[in-house]
Amino acid sequence: MVETPHMISRIFSKLVAGLNSAGTAVIFVMMVLINVDVFSRFLFNAPIDGVTELVELSIVAIVFLQLGDAVRCGRLTRSDGLYSRLLEHHPRIGHLFGLVFDLAGAFFFSTILLGAVPLLQDAWERGYYAGNKGLVVIPIWPVRLILVIGCITVTLVFLGFVKKHLRAIAGNGDQS
Repeated sequence: MVETPHMISRIFSKLVAGLNSAGTAVIFVMMVLINVDVFSRFLFNAPIDGVTELVELSIVAIVFLQLGDAVRCGRLTRSDGLYSRLLEHHPRIGHLFGLVFDLAGAFFFSTILLGAVPLLQDAWERGYYAGNKGLVVIPIWPVRLILVIGCITVTLVFLGFVKKHLRAIAGNGDQS
């Protein structure tokens, strides 16, 4: 029988990987749309309305869809030279540094989350949109929802790392 915490961890990892894949799909669709728009402008002198707005919104969505997986896989930009050496030679000190970094990450993204939730609610209730009425109207709330989901995901990933660092500090200090 599978332990519940391990099963939850596997499901969460699949969810994070799924969000990353969704971000990749958005990139593909955006690239196709941009190319079709360029060819339409060049061949027919007829741009596709709303491409600029869709690209602007898509960039934010892509970042927050893929950020959780970047953090989970250790691809978040940071200087690992000192950190890696500390983990190798002084594991408890290295995990202490990792703990501080990951707590700061969790705090940072939970702070963004606290600011993003009211903006999502406002966009939903007031019907905010990008574009021009009569030409193209794109609702803003789906991107703000993705931002909220992304912040929750990244915060949980950082908190998972915090848990691992705490275990390593309390235990023998060897766990990575």
